[in-house]
Amino acid sequence: MANRLSKIYTKTGDAGTTGLGDGTRVAKDSLRVAAMGDVDELNSIIGLMLTEPTTTEIKKVLTRIQHDLFDMGGEICMPGYAMIKQERVTALENTLDKWNDTLTPLKEFILPGGSRAAAYCHLARTVCRRAERTMTTLNNQEKITEISLQYINRLSDLLFVLCRILNKEAGMPDVLWQNNHKAST
Repeated sequence: MANRLSKIYTKTGDAGTTGLGDGTRVAKDSLRVAAMGDVDELNSIIGLMLTEPTTTEIKKVLTRIQHDLFDMGGEICMPGYAMIKQERVTALENTLDKWNDTLTPLKEFILPGGSRAAAYCHLARTVCRRAERTMTTLNNQEKITEISLQYINRLSDLLFVLCRILNKEAGMPDVLWQNNHKAST
């Protein structure tokens, strides 16, 4: 394999633009670049989650998600390009259903927290939702693939369930929201 990054700095972005995968240059604060950044940030947080002790199955799922997110970033970086396939959305749905079936049904909303791994996962979930919002706004202006929009939506659902799984693994209860601020202060 050839070296992809032989030189890290190019100075081509010094004037506030960046190159897309198709060679066009756009402003660094463009919506497309913001969407790429949100997906990259989510991928980084999942990398942080992978530093926490958990099962081999969860690590395998999260690592595959990292690859999917890298592909998604490539899609966003190359207008009109598609890399995420429907089977990846189906795989998320199957994993989500499998994991959710092991949990007790929720009767209350939950707050971010519990174990450190679950707290990281809640952070990933919120960044995932932001990435979804940014991608939706981008799609309203410049089309991106429907599959990527479906994927990012299912991923936020999977991350919510994973937060609960991680707390269960750690022997910690979910942090339940208490209506009318009955929580002790």
